[in-house]
Amino acid sequence: MASQDWFDKDFYKVLGVSKDVSDAELKKTYRKLARKYHPDSNPGDAAAEGKFKEISEAYSVLSDPEERKEYDQIRAMGSGARFTAPGAGGQGGFEDVFGGMFNQGAPGGYTFQQGGNFDDVFGGLFGNGRFGTPSGGFRGYGGPTRGRDVTAHTTIDFVTATRGETITLQAADGKPIKVKIPAGVADGQKIKLRGKGQPSPDGGEAGDIVLTVTVRKHPVFEREGLNLRVNVPVTFAEAALGATIEVPTLGGDPVKLRVAPGTPSGRVLRVKGRGVQTAKGTGDLLAVVQVAVPSHLSSEAKEALEAFAEKLPDENPRDDLLAKARS
Repeated sequence: MASQDWFDKDFYKVLGVSKDVSDAELKKTYRKLARKYHPDSNPGDAAAEGKFKEISEAYSVLSDPEERKEYDQIRAMGSGARFTAPGAGGQGGFEDVFGGMFNQGAPGGYTFQQGGNFDDVFGGLFGNGRFGTPSGGFRGYGGPTRGRDVTAHTTIDFVTATRGETITLQAADGKPIKVKIPAGVADGQKIKLRGKGQPSPDGGEAGDIVLTVTVRKHPVFEREGLNLRVNVPVTFAEAALGATIEVPTLGGDPVKLRVAPGTPSGRVLRVKGRGVQTAKGTGDLLAVVQVAVPSHLSSEAKEALEAFAEKLPDENPRDDLLAKARS
């Protein structure tokens, strides 16, 4: 976005935050709004899609410390600028600024030279090293200006995130862009596509596309780094007496695991090498034992359980917990 657009766009108002909002609160607010207005949550809703683009644009600027600083300075100048008529009294105002920069001291005679724009003007004001030069360049020593970065978002499923895949996105101009999603990409991770952003206005390097990836949740598995975690129910008898059970794997056949006698609920059984596979390494499958309590018992089963309880040692399994709480 060109700097002149920043005069008309109050990004703080768009996100509903104050100007002194912290980075953490800014991120929290953006994620809440992004979930609410994301196109996947509002299929066919053009208004929601427009709102999503608006909050994404605002967050992309305010989340970048340098861009946020420049944005605040530009907005401050815009709110306090005085446009004075030729020959009017007083000091300051845009006419004084532009007149001094372009060496045009005559009142009312300010024009922008070919190739100039607000980005060039404010770049010089805020120390970005851009100047008008005989060669037409805007950076120090006549070098060309780099194009602006563009933010984008995509949502992929859990399996695609773990295995990686090449997907196709549509750029603002309608052209398709192929993006390689690396295996093991995490929810919220950013992928930079170099040279795919806005072109330079004077033949310089193009900007980048910064793609934020959202990963859909899986109904069974969760990610812990490169490890996959799955909750596995076992019966009381299996946990008490021991058993061999089957545990699902992501996209493969189930594996058999041995549950040792006396296994408590919450114990983690590890399956080596069945987690997320990436170029940096391979994780494990973590099977978390969850002892399932029957919700319905027949009268015979209830009698048998009562008889079993009578034969157990007379001890309270919570004694140690209570003692630690009192100490």
